[in-house]
Amino acid sequence: MIEVKALTKRYGATTAVKDLTFSVRPGEVTGFLGPNGSGKSTTLRMILGLTEPTGGSVTIDGRPFRDRPRGLRHAGSLLDAHDVHGGRSAAAHLYALARGNRIPRHRVEQVLREVGLADAARRRVGGFSLGMKQRLGIASALLGDPPVLLFDEPLNGLDPEGVQWVRGLFRGLAREGRTVFVSSHLMSEMEHTADRLIVIGRGELLAAQSLAEFSARGDRRSVTVTTPAAAALRELLTAEGATVRGEGEQLTVTGLSAVRIGEIARRHGLPLHELSTRSASLEEAFMELTADSVQFSGGDPR
Repeated sequence: MIEVKALTKRYGATTAVKDLTFSVRPGEVTGFLGPNGSGKSTTLRMILGLTEPTGGSVTIDGRPFRDRPRGLRHAGSLLDAHDVHGGRSAAAHLYALARGNRIPRHRVEQVLREVGLADAARRRVGGFSLGMKQRLGIASALLGDPPVLLFDEPLNGLDPEGVQWVRGLFRGLAREGRTVFVSSHLMSEMEHTADRLIVIGRGELLAAQSLAEFSARGDRRSVTVTTPAAAALRELLTAEGATVRGEGEQLTVTGLSAVRIGEIARRHGLPLHELSTRSASLEEAFMELTADSVQFSGGDPR
C-alpha cells in the first residue's frame, strides 16, 4: 500500500506538488491522471525516494522506500524507458539489478519471457525500439517480485497488441493482491484498465474515486441543436436557465432536455434542423475537471 500525506514539493518560488493526500490500495489498479506538467512524475519520484519532499510524507507498506534495503523486492517501477545503458544487453542490465538487490539469477530469464523479450535477451538495448525499451522497463519492475508496482506512461511506444498485453498484465498483478499505480495523462488509457483514479492538476488533488464514481461525471447530458435561428434560440434557452455554447448554426445546450428545447422552439416558430442528445465521455469529463490545470493549451486551429 502507498500512503501519501500532505506531500509538497517546491523548487524555489514554484510549487510542483501541493499538499497531496491519497492512498493506493492493494488488489486494484489505480490510475494516476493529470495534464502534462501537473506534478505526476515528481510525485512518483518522491514516493520512490528519488526526490526529497519539501513537506509531508509518503510510505510504501508503512515505511519510506529509501529506508528499505534491496528495494526491488519491495517496490518495482518504470519511470523512464530510456534510462538504460545502451551498450548493455537486456540480460546484462537485469543481471546487474538482480545482483544489487540479491535477486536469484533465474528471475532474469523468467521476466524476459514474461515481457516477450526472451529472444532479444543478448541484444544491446541501444538498438531497441521504444516499445521494446518499455517492455524491458516493465521486466525491471517485475524482477524482485515486489508487492508494489509503479509505472509512468507505460503504454508509450507500444503497438496495439502490446497495449492489450500491458492492460492484462496490470489486471493480473492486481488480482494477485499487489498494489499497482499507473501514471498517465490520457483518460482513454485508464478507462480500460483502472479500478480507481487519482487525478491531480497543478500539483493539487482534484479527485480520488473509483472508476465507476468518476464515470458518473460523464453522465451529464447535452443537446446538440442546429438551427438558422441560433441567436434567437440562444437567448430563449439562456432565459430558461440553460448553458448554451457554440457558434454559427450549431449550439450545444446543457441544463434543458431535448423535449423542452423542441417545445420552446415550436412555441416561438423557430425552425430546427437537428435536435440530438448525447452523454459526455469519460475523456470529456476528465478534460472538464482539469481544464483550469492545463499548463500548455492547444494552439489555434489551422
